Amino acid sequence: MAKTRPGVSAPKLKAGKKDLHSYTIRGTNKIVRACLLRFNMMRPSDIGNPPYVARVEKIESDNRNNVKVRVRWYYRPEESLGGRRQFHGAKELFLSDHYDVQSAKTVEGKCIVHSFKDYTKLENVGAEDYYWRFEYKAATGAFTPDRVAVYCKCEMPYNPDDLMVQCEGCKDWYHPACVGMTIEEAKMLEHFVCFECSEDDFKQFQNGFHASPVSDAKVESKRHKR
Repeated sequence: MAKTRPGVSAPKLKAGKKDLHSYTIRGTNKIVRACLLRFNMMRPSDIGNPPYVARVEKIESDNRNNVKVRVRWYYRPEESLGGRRQFHGAKELFLSDHYDVQSAKTVEGKCIVHSFKDYTKLENVGAEDYYWRFEYKAATGAFTPDRVAVYCKCEMPYNPDDLMVQCEGCKDWYHPACVGMTIEEAKMLEHFVCFECSEDDFKQFQNGFHASPVSDAKVESKRHKR
């Protein structure tokens, strides 16, 4: 079943329905529970499209045992008004303010939507692992937060799918391509100092000063927000 139109209030549940604590996905032994920390994949209306991801907040059944779930949708970047951008990861989702009521039969499976911080700590990312770092207003296309840390010369937010190298001087992170390296070359590095820090060291050497060891230097991050 497809999502209802963004910005439209979800239909109200009729009287005579009762709350359920859980629902077993048809044809499986997977149990869906109404919980703010549990996430589920919903069947899309178009076959071939990836499943929708939603947070099930309530499960109700009527007198005919028709089970409905109240959900809060996650949007994929390509579903947002601004579309997918370079820094959006393949497993990135936006937590929207779009609520809906769907038949429980549209629930296909369960997944895990991590915080951005927790996702970047995963050693292995599975098919059911996703992450979010932005809340999204479906009607206006606005994001919260609207400013995030940016890195590298290109000043882009971090994409966990991309390899980056850290300068031992300024501690900023760089995409290999932005500093004239290939991915293969970056993986073989044992040490890396960016051009700006290399220039600073050379100027200190010309003036008769030796650069202090990185471990003794006071490091000011060049990360900033936009």
